[in-house]
Amino acid sequence: MANPNITSEKQYIDVIKHRKIWFWITGLILVPCIVAILYSIITSPNHSPIKLGIDFEGGTILQYQVDKKIEQNDVNTIRIELEKLGIENPVIQGISNVTVGDKEDNFVSIKTPFIDEKSDNITKITTFMNKDFKGSKLVQTNSVGPTLGKELMKNSMTALLLAFLGIVVYITLRFQLDYAVITLLTLAHDALFVVGVFSIMSLVANVHVDSLFITAILTVIGFSVHDTIVVFDRIRENNRFLGKKYSIGEIINASVNQTLARSINTSLTTLLTLIALYIFGGATTKDFVLAMILGITAGAYSSIFFASALLGWWEERKQKKA
Repeated sequence: MANPNITSEKQYIDVIKHRKIWFWITGLILVPCIVAILYSIITSPNHSPIKLGIDFEGGTILQYQVDKKIEQNDVNTIRIELEKLGIENPVIQGISNVTVGDKEDNFVSIKTPFIDEKSDNITKITTFMNKDFKGSKLVQTNSVGPTLGKELMKNSMTALLLAFLGIVVYITLRFQLDYAVITLLTLAHDALFVVGVFSIMSLVANVHVDSLFITAILTVIGFSVHDTIVVFDRIRENNRFLGKKYSIGEIINASVNQTLARSINTSLTTLLTLIALYIFGGATTKDFVLAMILGITAGAYSSIFFASALLGWWEERKQKKA
């Protein structure tokens, strides 16, 4: 049951009064992201907003067993030498202290663009590894063809579109179409922010994304819509019982403040876990975890400020027309 005297509750933030500030902040955040995305789409050969890894472009993974732990300096050396051999954008990862049988071994994983069977690039890489790391041997070779990579990209985009469509249908049935459209804009805000940051990183630091990035985007969308629905559900409940007594702005402000602690606590505990994973986790999951950190941070902001302010503006606009 809604509190009959919501104006007596403590108001930590006034979303409606300062909504222009939230809209400006949103614009300042998204404009650089959109510019980077458009620039990447125009200039990249495959017209992708982000540089794609071998999961989508096709490529080859070579794994070598070595007799010592691979440090960051070794990774940099391997990358430089492979680029001298004509290997474009190799991704090097050292895997240390892996238990194999009754002993621990060290490995080097090298991801390269797709290497054709007729090419001698694998021989060149193996020769280099034997020269710089005595006793190293090639233990595994995996290749993803360009056709399979394109199919994976197509399936990933289909999954994203179906997720957005399912969310719109659910919220339209649960609430109304207005709420669904605003929720969709909120999710687009979060996804654009994450993709935009990685687009900037692709341009500045040559970062490539793999299929885990799509997983991160889908997870962020699910987390964000859950957070937004909690706020909207409280707004709907308060409006149902108190809509005649208070303005829509007062109801939205009260609803946001009633759910504020829950939203912050949920996001903060999740972020603490993700930050620990980013610092202490493996190199293969760092981009995935970073995308999650960015997305959940953006989702916490958008569900509290952007979605609520946008809903308030829209409801006031409808009332003026009525």
